[in-house]
Amino acid sequence: MLFALICTDRRGGLETRQATRPDHLAFLDGLGDDLMFAGPFLDGDGKPNGSLVVVRAETHEAAEAIAALDPYARADLFETVEIRAWNWALKAPEGV
Repeated sequence: MLFALICTDRRGGLETRQATRPDHLAFLDGLGDDLMFAGPFLDGDGKPNGSLVVVRAETHEAAEAIAALDPYARADLFETVEIRAWNWALKAPEGV
């Protein structure tokens, strides 16, 4: 099952995001085939202010566990994290 992790940064979190980014990227890379895609949301100035991460997980609880282990979450970057089951309806890679 696919889950979208919709994360919104805390106000003033850009410095935390930048400092934690290498660990965040390594964490996402370590998810292997369970990471479908990921990237930042951008503000009006083109600066990151949140994240969209889509992962494959067996249950909602497993997706919550993945979200909690993200270095961004552990650094308390996010004001909110919404986790929603998601269906890749169009242009899905083969096998999804």
